[in-house]
Amino acid sequence: MPRRGRGLSLRTLIVLRWLAVAGQSATVVVAVGFLHFDLPLWPCLAVIAASVLMNLQATARMKRTDGGLSDGSQTAAHLGFDILQLAMLLGLTGGLENPFCLLLVAPVTVAAASLPGRQAVALGVLALLATAALFYLALPLPWAQGADLNLPPLYRFGIGLALVTGVVFTAAYAWRVAADAEKLELALATTQDVLQREQRLAALGGLAAAAAHELGTPLATIQVVAREMLRASAKGGPEAEDAALILQQAERCRDILKRLSQEPEEGDALYADVALKTLLDEVVEPHRGFDLAFETRVRTASGEPVPRVRRLPEVIHGLSTLVENAADFAGSRVRVAALVDAGWIEIEVVDDGPGFSSEILPRLGEPYVTSRPQGKARRALAAQIAAAAAGAAKPRRRGKTASAPDPTPIAPSQGGMGLGFFIARTLLERTGGKVTVGTGDGGRGQPRGARVSIRWPRPALEVSQGGG
Repeated sequence: MPRRGRGLSLRTLIVLRWLAVAGQSATVVVAVGFLHFDLPLWPCLAVIAASVLMNLQATARMKRTDGGLSDGSQTAAHLGFDILQLAMLLGLTGGLENPFCLLLVAPVTVAAASLPGRQAVALGVLALLATAALFYLALPLPWAQGADLNLPPLYRFGIGLALVTGVVFTAAYAWRVAADAEKLELALATTQDVLQREQRLAALGGLAAAAAHELGTPLATIQVVAREMLRASAKGGPEAEDAALILQQAERCRDILKRLSQEPEEGDALYADVALKTLLDEVVEPHRGFDLAFETRVRTASGEPVPRVRRLPEVIHGLSTLVENAADFAGSRVRVAALVDAGWIEIEVVDDGPGFSSEILPRLGEPYVTSRPQGKARRALAAQIAAAAAGAAKPRRRGKTASAPDPTPIAPSQGGMGLGFFIARTLLERTGGKVTVGTGDGGRGQPRGARVSIRWPRPALEVSQGGG
């Protein structure tokens, strides 16, 4: 998955450089003033002053742009300057013999975590070239007066190799962490979009019920006026026919609004609570129509009545996604069963397909993890069958042809993004459920199948007897 590196804010780059300037200045002061090392003082101060001037220019630009997010090229330019400035300072103070050469790793790590690939690689190459240059082009390491510290070339080569290894490893690690965080951010944003869509659908149901209630009064007024017009008009005349038509259509509108207002009976708008068995049937219904047997059932402890549960958008969408996944992989049947005991409500989705592979199972639930070769193929096939001519043969499984094929077939998607289970799990756990996965009911010599179970505390899902 390509990175979307966006760079760092100019304010962050300025703060990081001020910290570097402070550290470099303190090191020079300690080396000259306390350790009495023979440093090329003025060249070192000139290199540090260049970094100060760069920061002052960046500060002035930040005031003009309100410190907004800089683009990748600007961030890369600032980090590239920092690499060159540090390399020059190291070249004046011993090169690879200077223990502070380790700091070359820092700009590359920041680049790997915040920049697109091409710019991050370019800065990594720049740091490696600076390391190679420091091996050959560097002044001797300053040391105490009257003492010489001569390190063999093999030692300097080892330091350079360690520095190269550190640059490559830390940059790759930072890149990987940033990429995973970015994918997780995108997946969570997708989850929020799904939830908002489900909530909008629920709001539409409530709006329909409210509209039915509010429109009842004006329709009653229209009916009263239409009856008066009918009574005052001559029988068989055009005015009487118009009044009768108005009365008839007003009555029809009242019937429609009555059905809308009564749709969420025994609860709030859009079935705020439903029987648990009804919820399971609603989740399964959109996936019927293939040569798969769908079974829904509810078992309760000690034969108690089936409880009513909240019709939460998160639960509807999460269970629908799990049933869709099961239908994509099932051989012949899918079972959606609920078990209600004293303290818990557990719903499990079981299929008789090949089950979860050993490679996918440990990572299941992470974003962008999928093993579906033809994701949502059944839904695409259902759309194709629905669009076929009247009298087409019974819908068949993928790989088989129908007796009246659609002249414009719909091709299934070639693999899912791996977000379905992640979104479903996120939504279901948001309602208080705990999602577990395992194998199905397949015995020896049969496909083992897959099982996904969701377990809620009863108060998290059940509607109390006195509540709505």
